[in-house]
Amino acid sequence: MCSVILPTTYIMSAAESREENSVQEEEPKGTKRKISLANCGVCGSEEAKYRCPACLTHSCSMVCVKKHKEGSGCSGVRDKTAFVTLSQFDEMTLLSDYRFLEDTGRFADGATRDKLTQIPRTTLKAKKLAANARKMNITLRFLPITFSKSRENSTFFLAKEKQFLWHLKLIFPQSSTEFSQRRVSERQTLNQILTPYIHPTESDPVTRQKLKMYVHTPFDHVKVFMKAEGRKANSVRYHELDIQKSLRENLSYKTLIEYPVLHVVRREYWKDYPLKGPAAVTLQISPLWD
Repeated sequence: MCSVILPTTYIMSAAESREENSVQEEEPKGTKRKISLANCGVCGSEEAKYRCPACLTHSCSMVCVKKHKEGSGCSGVRDKTAFVTLSQFDEMTLLSDYRFLEDTGRFADGATRDKLTQIPRTTLKAKKLAANARKMNITLRFLPITFSKSRENSTFFLAKEKQFLWHLKLIFPQSSTEFSQRRVSERQTLNQILTPYIHPTESDPVTRQKLKMYVHTPFDHVKVFMKAEGRKANSVRYHELDIQKSLRENLSYKTLIEYPVLHVVRREYWKDYPLKGPAAVTLQISPLWD
């Protein structure tokens, strides 16, 4: 009868294996081992459990997370476009960039598929407005119904009087203020339209306070511009309008997107509004208010 002698090392390994298995069985199943980050960066007394995706600040509880956001103004949202050095670029960064590109491609593809963002308004009312505008030498175009400018447009045409009542937006860039008017008669001059806003005595007191920079400006130092539509984004130009003429005269032979948007600009900023055409034409400016 033959006997087999096992090596001592094998017996020890088996014993150690049984001992390790018995220790593992003592730990409750489903228990996750917590990896300590550092002390809480907010209270400083507890062990951190969380790390802010935006600024990597450590925190120990939701209370400290909220305190961190309120105190630092941090959004808590990771900046997906933040610069990462080559030494810090790892697999997680690569995966994040890949997902970011996927989301961007999905968004762009969805935009091209959405017919509402591609097809302009073709309602009967829009067709009538465009047809009547053409008779007055005005090219009127419309945006898809998903655009806010399209939804807020209140322009109306009076067939009997044969005149437009325009939805009009006035922008006062030097006061960072803008106003919208509904149903403005095309027969009004720009002088009359601006009176309730920047006239020294006849304007609304509350509006006058908002636009006091304009109210105290001589009126020959104020011009009205309208953006020339149909140009590239890197070649923006403007039309200079005549304050003494009617809205209809000023809009003639111009293109509008939904409704007129007028920029009321003080003299020192005129250079920021390059005019359409080879050369700017200087208008004879008479006093705005009689």
